Amino acid sequence: MLKQLPAPPERVFHALGDSTRVAMVERLSRGPASVSELAQPLPMSLSAVVQHLAVLEGSGLVSSCKVGRVRTCRIEPAALRGAEDWVAQRRALWEKRLDRLGDYLAETAPASERESAGSSRVRTQAANRPQANQRAGEAGDQDQIKEPPG
Repeated sequence: MLKQLPAPPERVFHALGDSTRVAMVERLSRGPASVSELAQPLPMSLSAVVQHLAVLEGSGLVSSCKVGRVRTCRIEPAALRGAEDWVAQRRALWEKRLDRLGDYLAETAPASERESAGSSRVRTQAANRPQANQRAGEAGDQDQIKEPPG
């Protein structure tokens, strides 16, 4: 059997850019299925399903074989791994860039801004917790400055 080279990630992303094809891949992730089984829950003609399958096969996500009159399709995980690797490389690149930016900003910020940035980070974390917000609101009511009469 001749081994196919993995499809470029663009083809995989294009194939997964349609909700019908995503549904087909989801179904095939549970095991092989005939074209008729894939078409059954979809609100389209069998020929439209075959066209979607052609895109999936062109991307390398799906392969099929015909035995008699039945064409059975199955998922090809290697194509997904290729797209996953592509995304992981981009994620690592951007994380590295953002870390460098954060380091640069920390180095160039005056000391007073660094201290206030640290305390605002604590305030932001507390603001993301509902219980902390409620307690802070209650404490804020008690801590109000009362002016002397007069």
